[in-house]
Amino acid sequence: MARTIASSILSKLGDAAVYPFYAIELEFDNNPVYSWTGVGTITIDGNEYIGVANLLQISDVHETQDISAKGMTLTLSGIASDLLSLALTEPYQGRICKVYLGFMTSWENPDASPDVMEVFSGYMDQMTIEEGAETSTISVSVESRLIDLERPRTRRYTSENQKIRHAGDRAFDFVESMQDQRLVWGGNG
Repeated sequence: MARTIASSILSKLGDAAVYPFYAIELEFDNNPVYSWTGVGTITIDGNEYIGVANLLQISDVHETQDISAKGMTLTLSGIASDLLSLALTEPYQGRICKVYLGFMTSWENPDASPDVMEVFSGYMDQMTIEEGAETSTISVSVESRLIDLERPRTRRYTSENQKIRHAGDRAFDFVESMQDQRLVWGGNG
């Protein structure tokens, strides 16, 4: 899939030293989670991303030439055991997850608001928790948005189904009667 890369990112790719990072956005109902693979806090699109350094692991993000749904896994380790209740009670399935790739000017003076590009977007699917005595590890599998192409569509082109979505719409009221309608096109007859 072709991507547009910002000129500021392209210029950083040409530097002698490159400082890449990932940022993730997990859109939960009550408290969205914003984190990145560095130290400290940065701002992306007006949201503050908390640095978790090496505690955040992101599996490979695959793209193919064909249209197929490829997933990935996010793993956050070193979580205090008392914070697990939040992970267990928050509804997560079907919530949006976005992964961004960005580049810093340097690690000594991180950019406060770096340019990033989205490299993956999908839906959170399954969560696995490994509890330890002091800390725990949470892994979340994320399915690509293309997974929607594999879901069956239950909508029908009937009057009843149309009225479920648009109460006063009569667009399909006469479809059934038109099915056996005989129309003469042109001529006298």
